[in-house]
Amino acid sequence: MTTDIDTLNDPETLWSADTVYRPDLFRGRVALVSGAGSGIGRAAALLFARLGAQLVICGRTAEKLDRLAAFVAAKGGEVLAVPTDVRQPEQVDALFSRAHERFGRLDCTVNNAGGQFPQPAIDFTPKGWNAVINNNLNGTWLMMQRAAQYWRDHGVGSDWLRSICNIVVVTERGMPGVAHTVAARAGIIGASRTVAVEWAPLGIRVNCVAPGLTATEGLRVYPPEAQREFPLANPMKRPGTPLEIAEGCLYLSAASGRFITGEVLTIDGGGKLWGELWTAGRPDYYQLPE
Repeated sequence: MTTDIDTLNDPETLWSADTVYRPDLFRGRVALVSGAGSGIGRAAALLFARLGAQLVICGRTAEKLDRLAAFVAAKGGEVLAVPTDVRQPEQVDALFSRAHERFGRLDCTVNNAGGQFPQPAIDFTPKGWNAVINNNLNGTWLMMQRAAQYWRDHGVGSDWLRSICNIVVVTERGMPGVAHTVAARAGIIGASRTVAVEWAPLGIRVNCVAPGLTATEGLRVYPPEAQREFPLANPMKRPGTPLEIAEGCLYLSAASGRFITGEVLTIDGGGKLWGELWTAGRPDYYQLPE
């Protein structure tokens, strides 16, 4: 799996991979992607840039952002990289200010920043729980709210193409081993459905993408006993690719999604219908029969 993950996440592979979208789909538009230094965020950022968007990327690791920005610039794209901790309101404010100074508008935001660690929920410490909630719930909320305030205050961007797309998780079945992130992402889904109504008068659409098991570098944090069972996560018996998730984000962000708001697009290979994903390993009680 290591080689496949490296190939699927390679910027050159992502840039040249087949896509259903026309090359100029986002020309003249500005897209902001958080958590863009790796995984789904990087795939979404590269796809926006490939399709002509002016790009704003943020994340906590400046080196990752700089590498991505240099790659996009070498391909002829316009990109602004702003190291940002989305949990810090003043840093989020500075991010949107710099984006406006550089490009003068914003059309869509993909909120991908987040993270978690696999562990049985009974062993979570208060610090561990709060860290994931703060990152995945509070950080995403700050980005959502600031984007809405930007459109309210500046009045720029395309009405009904003003799109917020939040990366969450599949919540219908739960996900043993990461109860903290499921709780946080469920909160984002609830908030998204609520503000989709509140912010509709501003021409803002708010949706979520819920990926299933996805072949990003993040899979390597899971213990070997969990990784062995990954083919059981969905009936297709494979992980999704970062590009497959990114294409879903762009579908909601483009004119194709202009009559969609308050929805969750699940991209999980049918995992919520059939499959098991024990991210911290399967407890003895639930071991499969020989």
